[in-house]
Amino acid sequence: MKVFTLLTGLVCLGIVLQTSAWASDELIDVLREKKVLTKEDWIRIEAAEEKKAVEQQKALDAQFPVKVGWGSKGFEFSTIDGKFATQIQWRFQGRYTYPTSGDPISAADFNAGPESTLELRRVRMKIGGHGYQPWIKYYFELDLQSTSNSGGSPGSTRLIDWRISLEKFKFLSLQLGQWKVDYNRERRDSSGTQQFVERSIVNEIFTIDRQVGAMLYGHVAPGTAFDSRYYAGVFTGSGRGEANDDANMMYFGRYQWNFLGRDLKWSQSDVEFHEQPTGSVAFGAYTTVGKCTRWSSSGCGTLPEDNSAGVPYTSDSNAKAGQYRVQGMVEEFAFKWRGLSIQHEYHWKEVKDNSYPEGAPGHKTNMMGSYSQIGYFPHGLIPAVPKPLEVAFRYAFVDPNVSTPNDRRQEYTTAINWFFAGHKNKITLDGSWLTLSQPAGQNQHEQRVRLQWDVSF
Repeated sequence: MKVFTLLTGLVCLGIVLQTSAWASDELIDVLREKKVLTKEDWIRIEAAEEKKAVEQQKALDAQFPVKVGWGSKGFEFSTIDGKFATQIQWRFQGRYTYPTSGDPISAADFNAGPESTLELRRVRMKIGGHGYQPWIKYYFELDLQSTSNSGGSPGSTRLIDWRISLEKFKFLSLQLGQWKVDYNRERRDSSGTQQFVERSIVNEIFTIDRQVGAMLYGHVAPGTAFDSRYYAGVFTGSGRGEANDDANMMYFGRYQWNFLGRDLKWSQSDVEFHEQPTGSVAFGAYTTVGKCTRWSSSGCGTLPEDNSAGVPYTSDSNAKAGQYRVQGMVEEFAFKWRGLSIQHEYHWKEVKDNSYPEGAPGHKTNMMGSYSQIGYFPHGLIPAVPKPLEVAFRYAFVDPNVSTPNDRRQEYTTAINWFFAGHKNKITLDGSWLTLSQPAGQNQHEQRVRLQWDVSF
């Protein structure tokens, strides 16, 4: 009788399994409660169902070996085996500025007439991923420039980043290609993760920007008191998209100590709301010989100020090969905790013009510059303030020639940010007070307001 009852139950179970998985589960529960099915019977049935599901999934994977999704890096196409993946992301940065779209440098800039400017400051397509192994990574970034600014002509398209990274070991990795050299935080932070509408007045003078070369880097002793990152590279020194014109190279190094045992990523504003205090102290240095006295996303360039003899720098297009030896150092501090963010850099840069005799005016020019900024989400202290709102303040100065008085520039900027989806979708409004020291107290000053929407898809 028991055998007959068991057979009857199994027949019923088979019928239900063919019609509905939900009904099957219900019937199994009933049969187990009535002790028609033993535990062993139930385990065998479950194993058979799991095996069937695995076989169905394998058949589906063989028919469709690529999966599609969306994540923090945009839309992703990846193979089922995980060996290949490509992410594609679009980003644009719409900006309104009055009365000037850039940072005024000379007295003529400060006295120029007002301009009301509406532009797409950055339009980018980012393509990244890995191939053959998850630790063989690649990245490309195109700038689809729609508005003329300091970087090119209207409608021009520029390949600004291209690189391959071999990151099998955290303590030792290799990167090859063209990218923003990991020299200082303000420049290395993406323009899409800035706390203000644009970088400080320090950036134009002291950045070494994008270069073509190779770099070793790593993360050592993570989570300890000696948690650190290091970077050491060799580059052409000619900037983005330009071939080296001599045998000289740019040599660079950076050491970053995460003094609280927690790594601080390349990003401004504490949108992650760090529950534990996280900070870093870093030092960087570089040296190079060539035609460039400054760099930007446009490549090799020329400093806008005069040298120590009061003579404008020779433009990079007219300079002789190896005319300038340029070297610099930076000290950096960054900290985040519960909506509070602090960031600071102090720069020194020396330009030696080899067309002048040693010791003569114009042979050597020393420059200094610094910025400090602080931001906070007031909701942490005043719950009535909306969570997405952040306020920030920045002070910066540039002394383009420490031996010459009355040429110091300063910036005071206040910003308000509203984050719809972190840095992926935000609106920034900032206002600046910009000054230029001049002889006989004829100091120049200007106010500026900027409104920007930055969004990534």
